[in-house]
Amino acid sequence: MKKICSTILTLFAVSTLLSQTISLEVFASGFSNPVDMKHAGDDRLFVVEQSGSIKILNADGTTNTTPFLNISGDVSGGSEQGLLGLAFHPDYATNGYFFVHYTDNGGDTQVSRFSVSIGDPDLADPGSEFPIIDYTQPFANHNGGSLNFGPDGFLYIGSGDGGSGGDPGNRAQNTELLLGKLLRIDVDNPSGGNNYGIPADNPFAGDPPNAEEIWAYGLRNPWKFTFDRDTGDVWIADVGQNTIEEINKAGGSEAGLNYGWRCYEGSNTFNTANCPDPSELTFPIAEYTHAFGFSITGGYVYRGTEYNNISGYYFAADFGTGLIATVSPTDEYNNLGTFGGNWSTFGEDLAGELYIANYNGQISKIKGEVLSIDDVENLNLRLFPNPADDKVTIQLQDGLLQEVAIMDLKGSTLFTEKHTATTTLEISTDGFASGMYLVKITTDSGTAIKKLLIQ
Repeated sequence: MKKICSTILTLFAVSTLLSQTISLEVFASGFSNPVDMKHAGDDRLFVVEQSGSIKILNADGTTNTTPFLNISGDVSGGSEQGLLGLAFHPDYATNGYFFVHYTDNGGDTQVSRFSVSIGDPDLADPGSEFPIIDYTQPFANHNGGSLNFGPDGFLYIGSGDGGSGGDPGNRAQNTELLLGKLLRIDVDNPSGGNNYGIPADNPFAGDPPNAEEIWAYGLRNPWKFTFDRDTGDVWIADVGQNTIEEINKAGGSEAGLNYGWRCYEGSNTFNTANCPDPSELTFPIAEYTHAFGFSITGGYVYRGTEYNNISGYYFAADFGTGLIATVSPTDEYNNLGTFGGNWSTFGEDLAGELYIANYNGQISKIKGEVLSIDDVENLNLRLFPNPADDKVTIQLQDGLLQEVAIMDLKGSTLFTEKHTATTTLEISTDGFASGMYLVKITTDSGTAIKKLLIQ
């Protein structure tokens, strides 16, 4: 049992450690203010442009000349208005239905269904619009806009608090309104005179005057929520007011959660007048202050197969500073640094690989690393003595060492030496407490991780 526990701890530490390294590879460019990316069950990505167009980005990085859909004449402009979200029906391959979230020419929210053209999978039928749900926006900002089908087959809609600043109408806490909420509706079984139905297990189903469409509430401006394709968990990135950007996480069946706005901004109090007890609220799983960014963009949990160092990590970014961050499988927040973009949305392809869009029109693929534990035969290196007492030596048979780092089991780097340009490196371990560590060794022919026990 002791050996099994040790292995679990080591794997956990490697997961934490390896989350720190990503790169961005330019995949496509030339888009106009992209704000959403979705696949339709094949290798295409559909890129939503805020002005009202959806364009097809092919697997080879080329973009179709003719937009898949253009409804720019029906969409209002403005800094936070426009065509904001896209979701393909789970049975899209059969029925050809997809759904869009936009602000109409009056500035109000409209969610509608469209159909793909018969005989051309690269074109939608512009005359097929079928309105699903709409609601009034009192101000031009905080429209939310994210759309996703959950694992349960229902359509979820991210709704902002109605705008202005500080939620002056306290709408996010008002369960009789659709603003400041995550909504959940059944688009396949309309009822009650609507073009949608209410799932029976919605928290306020059959409980008027509460809005039966509500799944969760207390949100300010959820700029992107997604479902983990493996676990069904929902992740919600909520843009902050003055101080905090927050990331929320919940199990797919957790209904009726109150995420706290405007009572709290993240974990900080904001306006607690007439608010519920904090024990009734759900606080963020991760957050960062406006010292690092001021407008969060939510992403996805990486479930691709190309990069094992980011497997299971949730990605988020900041529109204002270029920050990219992750939350580990053990719910630890990692700031990966700034990458020089106004990140407006993420995308996930059919295989689970991730993309990120710069508001300037460039789309990049997120690349991690492929690393293994103790897979060092091809590097011809030795780590001795192991267990170590007062020193440890790394000896490379062929090539040169480039970088060595020693981490504890929390993923914290305790020692690093770069550009060593040598075949042998001796490291003093006098200052290390007894226990298990991880040594990341980078050479001119590859990278490996070794376990090191210090006595």
